[in-house]
Amino acid sequence: MDVSAILYGASIWVLPLLFAITFYEAAHGYVAWRLGDDTTKNMGRVTFNPLRHIDRFGTVILPVLFGYSKPVPVNFQRLKRPRRDMVWVAVAGPATNIALALASGFLFHLAGAMPAFVGEWLGHNLRNSILINLVLAVFNMFSLPPLDGGRVAVGLLPRNLAIRLARLERHGLMILIGLLFVMPWVGQMLGVNLNLFAWFILPPVEALFDVVTLIAGLR
Repeated sequence: MDVSAILYGASIWVLPLLFAITFYEAAHGYVAWRLGDDTTKNMGRVTFNPLRHIDRFGTVILPVLFGYSKPVPVNFQRLKRPRRDMVWVAVAGPATNIALALASGFLFHLAGAMPAFVGEWLGHNLRNSILINLVLAVFNMFSLPPLDGGRVAVGLLPRNLAIRLARLERHGLMILIGLLFVMPWVGQMLGVNLNLFAWFILPPVEALFDVVTLIAGLR
């Protein structure tokens, strides 16, 4: 077992993941604070300190799947205009991930100016940062509460439909696990491709990756 190779591989994935989830959660908390709910601010979660956002279980195990952090607590009823402001709070996280992906693309040019080993390590980190941030942005915009896309939908749909969708939040995590893991497993046994991640997440991630690298001058 090559320990140095394992540590190198971990460093080029764990570091960009920590930056991605830290900025993602801080963005949610900051926008909620500016729109009237200071719950997250009072808990010290409007910060770029990753130790305030990581979860001892989720940030170690779930990143292998799609990344996880302790969600910032937002009391939507304390927002100035709850339905409208809920949309802005929800969009803040994925929008920050997109911004980080673009920033990583532009910073990639610095890798060529570094000594060979440092430049290679930095390049791997930044490339993975683009990918991780885009996956998080697209995944979290899936229209199922408690994901951001679900909360955006709740904020924009007519009230009767919004209420029905909002009721799914208590079961959202179990539904998500079923869609992402149980359905592909069942599909594999039936000989049918039921990999929803490959259907709905990867195509927009690949398209956005092309756009980001084009804008950053990497193509």
